[in-house]
Amino acid sequence: MNMRSLSSSSSSSPATVTKLALSIHSSFPTLNLNPIFFYKFKSNKHNKPPFFSIRNCTTSNSISAKPSSQLRKNRSSNSDSDPKLTALRRLFSKPDVSIDAYIIPSQDAHQSEFIAQSYARRKYISAFTGSNGTAVVTNDKAALWTDGRYFLQAEKQLNSNWILMRAGNPGVPTTSEWLNEVLAPGARVGIDPFLFTSDAAEELKHVISKKNHELVYLYNSNLVDEIWKEARPEPPNKPVRVHGLKYAGLDVASKLSSLRSELVQAGSSAIIVTALDEIAWLLNLRGSDIPHSPVVYAYLIVEIDGAKLFIDNSKVTEEVDDHLKKANIEIRPYNSIVSEIENLAARGSSLWLDTSSVNAAIVNAYKAACDRYYQNYESKHKTRSKGFDGSIANSDVPIAVHKSSPVSLAKAIKNETELKGMQECHLRDAAALAQFWDWLEKEITNDRILTEVEVSDKLLEFRSKQAGFLDTSFDTISGSGPNGAIIHYKPEPGSCSTVDANKLFLLDSGAQYVDGTTDITRTVHFGKPTTREKECFTRVLQGHIALDQAVFPEDTPGFVLDAFARSFLWKVGLDYRHGTGHGVGAALNVHEGPQGISYRYGNLTPLVNGMIVSNEPGYYEDHAFGIRIEIPSYLITKFVYVGNSAFNAARTLLPNCCIWVAFIAASNMFLVLGVKG
Repeated sequence: MNMRSLSSSSSSSPATVTKLALSIHSSFPTLNLNPIFFYKFKSNKHNKPPFFSIRNCTTSNSISAKPSSQLRKNRSSNSDSDPKLTALRRLFSKPDVSIDAYIIPSQDAHQSEFIAQSYARRKYISAFTGSNGTAVVTNDKAALWTDGRYFLQAEKQLNSNWILMRAGNPGVPTTSEWLNEVLAPGARVGIDPFLFTSDAAEELKHVISKKNHELVYLYNSNLVDEIWKEARPEPPNKPVRVHGLKYAGLDVASKLSSLRSELVQAGSSAIIVTALDEIAWLLNLRGSDIPHSPVVYAYLIVEIDGAKLFIDNSKVTEEVDDHLKKANIEIRPYNSIVSEIENLAARGSSLWLDTSSVNAAIVNAYKAACDRYYQNYESKHKTRSKGFDGSIANSDVPIAVHKSSPVSLAKAIKNETELKGMQECHLRDAAALAQFWDWLEKEITNDRILTEVEVSDKLLEFRSKQAGFLDTSFDTISGSGPNGAIIHYKPEPGSCSTVDANKLFLLDSGAQYVDGTTDITRTVHFGKPTTREKECFTRVLQGHIALDQAVFPEDTPGFVLDAFARSFLWKVGLDYRHGTGHGVGAALNVHEGPQGISYRYGNLTPLVNGMIVSNEPGYYEDHAFGIRIEIPSYLITKFVYVGNSAFNAARTLLPNCCIWVAFIAASNMFLVLGVKG
């Protein structure tokens, strides 16, 4: 493919570029290695991320954020009240509600990053469509918190009734701190306990109690649902499918056997799994309840001698029913999960609870049932006065075992079959991308006017022709010029821009295939980039290569790697407002934990052999351009020993396929997009 690099204004034929890329690759074979290594650390949830001053490429002056009041004036001159906020506030005074503030998070009951439209309550109430954000509504104020990926997007989408809170910026309070500031002492703060993890709810309760505020769990209904009424989309009900052994690599019985061994070691007799991708992986099932994520809404309880899947039975096909029966898994109604949790306590079952992921409604239901158990049988079990403290004094009484979900880490470490599927789907995906870039450059060269949406749709057309294609893995980020600076920008028909040949064009896209998941970002220019754009791009690419080629000892957590990708930007006072890498699921969620590469040093999860992480440094000049380069890599063992220490490496999933190649000639860096179909 012939595309002008960010450092060269000369043109080249497709053959010339390909030969050059292959020549460089053969001369520098280590460009395809991403050394890395790791294992067990405990997370410190109370550490706060450092703050960085983000500067542009050519001056030392910091880019300062505008105050929310000024942004509100710029966003809208309409001072009329928001009818949704008005309707919501009316509910505050109902006898069975009686609250002074209500918190609306982004998540569903499973803490999913991406959710079904029927659960997009924060989006409905605020009109902000980003995947991360929390809305807080009081009787006279409304505020929305989001992270740096969405600052520009939120500025555009929030109306004048909303205060934008740029989470993580110096001086910006948290939701609980803000509530303590704006509410009179002794206020009541309402939440839907199904939408908050137990840990998050307890932390919120602790902070607001400093002003004598009370956290109120509204179990019976969600207030946003009450005002949404008939306009609310129906819950998803598409059928579930079996994820075949040729893609999964390990059968359900083997996975459940390993999990049950961990239950015994932990002293628990059951575990509840609520994360949708964990359930899908554990049971070798896939669904389509959530756009771009092949998961199904369900809960799973695994006991020593059986398991129960809580799911809408209309989604269960005959094939899936047989699949579950072979693994001795019973099917129960989705909404009966709380009653079953209570039954576990009544039977004296000790339950493994990951309170960082299980919602507060479930955790509190088990706790209350345990309390009832002890009250009813106090004379019989005199050795225990309390049952929800995690201690194990009597195996016949219910206790909560508070530990991180073992399924999360098991899922993140891919087996050989999963890694093979990921490599093969990336090869097919790369072929679609090569066809796409060839098409786009020809169209731009012929002065064809194309919108960002049209470009995104064309990429989908090329991908959909590849074997095993199912869906995109997230909404394609197709941003020309200033739209590229909106980190998670989504172009919309009628309001998007055209792809300008004289501006940087950022394309972040991915796909779901039957055998794997992809996530690739490229930034290109079809004309002559400015010196500033070339410098910024080069520094991003240098960081990408530095992370790609680094070697690290075992037991190293991801945050240690983050500086390798940022260091070339830091040298000139630049930075970016997102993590450097995230886990990628195998035919599952495009964003997967627990591993990651980020400056947020609270995540001490070590990177280990078999994990897949993305490598995606970037730079964003607000209202001007955005740059990001991303390739997923999988971690492999590199047998290099220094003393008694072993080291690991990472290897890109795209060797020789649609990768950036860099080389140095004299004192200048030239960048070439090498493509091999």
